[in-house]
Amino acid sequence: MSELRIEHMVLGPMATNCYLVLNEETREIIIVDPADSPERIARSIDIWKAKPVAILLTHGHFDHIGAAEPLRNKYHIPVCAMEEERQVLSSSRLNLSEVFGYPLTMEADVWLRDGQKLDLADRQITALYTPGHTKGGACYYLPEDGVLFTGDTLFLESVGRTDFPTGSMSTLARSIQEKLMALPKDTRVLPGHNEETVIDHEIRYNPYL
Repeated sequence: MSELRIEHMVLGPMATNCYLVLNEETREIIIVDPADSPERIARSIDIWKAKPVAILLTHGHFDHIGAAEPLRNKYHIPVCAMEEERQVLSSSRLNLSEVFGYPLTMEADVWLRDGQKLDLADRQITALYTPGHTKGGACYYLPEDGVLFTGDTLFLESVGRTDFPTGSMSTLARSIQEKLMALPKDTRVLPGHNEETVIDHEIRYNPYL
């Protein structure tokens, strides 16, 4: 199986993790949560001589989608998001961009369902519906590589805030317990902010679970 190279850059006013997932053999690349600075993201892609194939959004908050539109237009690639997140993405109030002074809305090209499989960059990726931080939150699981992109659903010894519009702590806890804690314990958790962790560590030490 071809190797994956996963790099991340911290972007935007909320120090959001944007992930670049590169198949070293095919040179195809997936962009997860392009938070800000499209020129910087594109520069890394160009340096790697990579071909972007898709943008995956974990949720619709402004600090995770800021560069999605320009990158979609530049590379002519689809933006994918959970179908339940349509309302958040299309409302500058719900996605919080209005609060920070630059209203931003967008539509995904592909609206995903819970458990849907995506074939991208020679990998099968499972979209997991994990509401709670927002009503349409998603995580993306790559079983062949033991990697999970969690956005603002699950952090190192913490979880996402639920006091924003469409958030719910009880829903978030249920999402994590039912969808994420059931994954193999050695699964790498690559969150939307701060440092990475593994499922086993969160089972043992996350005070919110």
